Amino acid sequence: MKQFLLFVGALAAVAIILASLGPLIMLAIGVWLLYLVFKQFMKTESTGGKIGWLVVGLIVLAIVTPNLPALLGVAALYGLYLIYKNWKKEEPELSDDPFTNFEKQWKQLQ
Repeated sequence: MKQFLLFVGALAAVAIILASLGPLIMLAIGVWLLYLVFKQFMKTESTGGKIGWLVVGLIVLAIVTPNLPALLGVAALYGLYLIYKNWKKEEPELSDDPFTNFEKQWKQLQ
């Protein structure tokens, strides 16, 4: 049952990621452009240059802002990673035979 729930959760996460793939790409490009604008803003010494980079940064920020719901896609990607990580875990096998459990516990004590 646990495997089935993990599978359904993975399908939902993949659907969310695919639905927000375009905004995710635009968000990544916009954040990268904001980083470049910030670096240029910090390098510039003149007041006119700083004002110019500030205007460019505000324009890029206006382009990035509508893509903020893409953060839901990032959360779904992280959820998919957690599902994959939990999928690989093996549950300990419990046996009804008391002697095998005794032998395992005896090995742990030694």
